[in-house]
Amino acid sequence: MKMKILIIVILVLLVLIIAASIALASFTMTGSRQTLEEAFAWQSDHYDTSFYSALEKEDYTVSGHDDYVIHVEFLKNPDSDGKYIILSHGYTDNRFGSLKYAKMYLDLGFNCIIYDLRGHGENEKTFTSYGVLESKDLIKLIEDTGSRYSDIKTLGLHGESLGAATTVTSMKYKPDVDFAVADCGFSDIENVLKNGYASVNAPSFLFNLSNLGAMILYHHSLSSMRPIDSLDDNQVPILFIHGAEDSFIVPDNSRNMSERTAGYSELHLVEGAGHAESILTDPDSYMKYVEAFLKKVL
Repeated sequence: MKMKILIIVILVLLVLIIAASIALASFTMTGSRQTLEEAFAWQSDHYDTSFYSALEKEDYTVSGHDDYVIHVEFLKNPDSDGKYIILSHGYTDNRFGSLKYAKMYLDLGFNCIIYDLRGHGENEKTFTSYGVLESKDLIKLIEDTGSRYSDIKTLGLHGESLGAATTVTSMKYKPDVDFAVADCGFSDIENVLKNGYASVNAPSFLFNLSNLGAMILYHHSLSSMRPIDSLDDNQVPILFIHGAEDSFIVPDNSRNMSERTAGYSELHLVEGAGHAESILTDPDSYMKYVEAFLKKVL
């Protein structure tokens, strides 16, 4: 009788552990996403987006990894001489989150390509793999851009947060690009989640539960989501920018990636800036960092 009770207790505990793991993984990888309208409203509340309405634009879709459909928007620069940049937004945002950087690149003579990362914006809802699948989608978008626009002389990448992690992870596939800018990206999602747990006095072993749930639900482990591992033989020049006061994805993430990449890199910390706030906190310095970097590497 005691043995039966023990077996029942163990089975109940296993069920509870698996249920908790799945719930944590679902929360971590399928958070609430902004609509296009919500994202544009937020951007407009924080800086001048009036430039957007005057641009010549084209909407289209691209077949990403495993034929996942990606919604894309082309922002034409009337004064471009063959310079293009693909901008990747952050988690829960969508392509309009990239507008804060688009104006800078338009001023620098670039055509801008903004798009919704998988599971975001107009794309079909799905889980976020923190750069693993998103980077494969980005490679497809890079290839499409190269074939779609025949006048390309320069092609660059710019990413914010999840978009930065996606940009960095894509380096493992040797993308045909001339440079990349990674703003407040994470080197691995594990340190970000554990930092988040610590900030609310939750135990770090929750990561292990989330990791288990991710493998059960989505067949991808959180522990494998490590953009930094894509840099060991990377030769694409990368500019890392990070808010010095970022407590969500701490600046050491960019510092470690800058040190890890085999190719040329720069790291700039923006004083007074929190997560994804650098260009809004100090737009003049941000522009100078990017402009100086491009002069060096192009």
